[in-house]
Amino acid sequence: MINFASVLQQAKKYEKPMVSFLRDIVAIPSQTGIEGKVIERIRKEIKKVGAFDKVWTDKFGNLLAQIGKGPRLIAIDAHVDTVGVGDPAEWKHDPYKGKVKNGIVYGRGAGDQKGATPAMVYAGKIMRDQGLIHPDCSLLMTFTVAEEDCDGLCWQYIVKESKIRPECVVVTDSTDCKILRGQRGRMEIGVTVRGKSCHGSMPHKGDNAVYKIARVVREIEALNEKLRPHDFLGKATITVSYIDCKTPSLCAVPDHAYIHLDRRLTIGDTKESAIREVKAAMKRAKVAGDVEIVRYEKPTYTGLLYPTENYFPTWCEPENAPQVAAAVDTYEGLFGVRQKPSRWTFSTNGVSIAGLYGIPCVGFGPAPEAVAHTVNDSVPIEHMVKCAAFYASFSKVYCTKYKAKKH
Repeated sequence: MINFASVLQQAKKYEKPMVSFLRDIVAIPSQTGIEGKVIERIRKEIKKVGAFDKVWTDKFGNLLAQIGKGPRLIAIDAHVDTVGVGDPAEWKHDPYKGKVKNGIVYGRGAGDQKGATPAMVYAGKIMRDQGLIHPDCSLLMTFTVAEEDCDGLCWQYIVKESKIRPECVVVTDSTDCKILRGQRGRMEIGVTVRGKSCHGSMPHKGDNAVYKIARVVREIEALNEKLRPHDFLGKATITVSYIDCKTPSLCAVPDHAYIHLDRRLTIGDTKESAIREVKAAMKRAKVAGDVEIVRYEKPTYTGLLYPTENYFPTWCEPENAPQVAAAVDTYEGLFGVRQKPSRWTFSTNGVSIAGLYGIPCVGFGPAPEAVAHTVNDSVPIEHMVKCAAFYASFSKVYCTKYKAKKH
C-alpha cells in the first residue's frame, strides 16, 4: 500500500530544491543541437540526489537514469531541448533567468518542458525514501534531446539502437496536470514547383514559379477546411509553415518555388492518404510539381547523424488501458479526484513511442500547452510538486494492479 499523504508531504518538502534546480536549467540555453550543458547539469542533480541505481548518456545524447532492478521496465520521459527565444523585447522576464513570481517560474523551457525534469529527479528520491520501488519493476527516467526539431527521433534511437522497450511510458510534455491518452500524428510535406526564368522587364516571356506555388497555397488553405474531424483527438489540419523561391536575380522571374507543409493526422489518416490529398490540391490548382515527405537530417549535440522520415503516426489509447487506468488510480489516490483522461493538441515523443512502436503511453506533466513556444513560457511551482508525487507513485500502482503484457 502507498501512503499517498506521506508522498505528497515529501514532494512538498522538495519544492525549494526543485525550483532552484529548474531555475538553473532554464538559465542554460538548450535549443535542439546544443543540449550538452543542460544534460550535464541534470546528471549532476541526479548524482546529488543519490536515489538512482544507474545513470548513463547514450550516443544520441539522451540522459537515462534507472531506479530499481526488476524485470518489468516502466519509463517516464521528458525532453530537455527548447525552441529559441525569438524577439527578447517581447518577453516581460529575461527568458534565461528563471524568474519566480506569484508561485510561477518563467523562462524559455520552463513550461515546455523543463519543468518536468526536477519532478522526475526528485520523484526518484521520494521512491527511495518511501519504499515505492516495486520488486518486479524498474523505473527508467529518460531526459531526451532533439524533440523540438524532430519529436520522437530520440526514442527511435532508444528503441532501435539501445534495444530498450518499456512496458509503458509516461510522457511528461505539458498536460496542465491532466491525464492524457492520445494525440494527433504529424508529418512534414515538401512541395516543389518549377517555372522558367526571364528578365523581370519581360515577365510574359517566363513562367513564374511563385505565381504557381501561390495557386497551390490557396488550395492548401481550402484543403484544411475539408479535412476530417475526430470526436476525441480533434480535427486533422494542414498549413503552410515555410515558403521559398529561387531566382537568378531580383530583376528576374523566379524559376523555382517551395512550400513546407505541417500536416496533423487523425484516426484514419495515413502518409499515403495525406500525400494523395496534396497532389489532388495541386491538380485543382493546375500546377505540376514534386510532393515528398521531408527527411530530418541534422546531427545531435554529440555529432551523431540519425536521419528519419518526418512521419509520426496518430496514437490513441483506450480509457481502460492499463497505463491509463493506473494513472487515473494514482491521481485519485494522491488528490482525491477521479479524472477523465483527455488528449494533447500538439505533438510529443509519444508519436514515436506509441505511434511508431506501439509502446503503451499515457501523459501527465506540468504546465498548460498554451504557454509552449510563447513569451509566457512558464510553469506553476505547485505543478512540479504534484508531478513529483505522481511520478513517484505511478510505477508502484501500475506494477501492483496490472500484470505484464508481452509486446
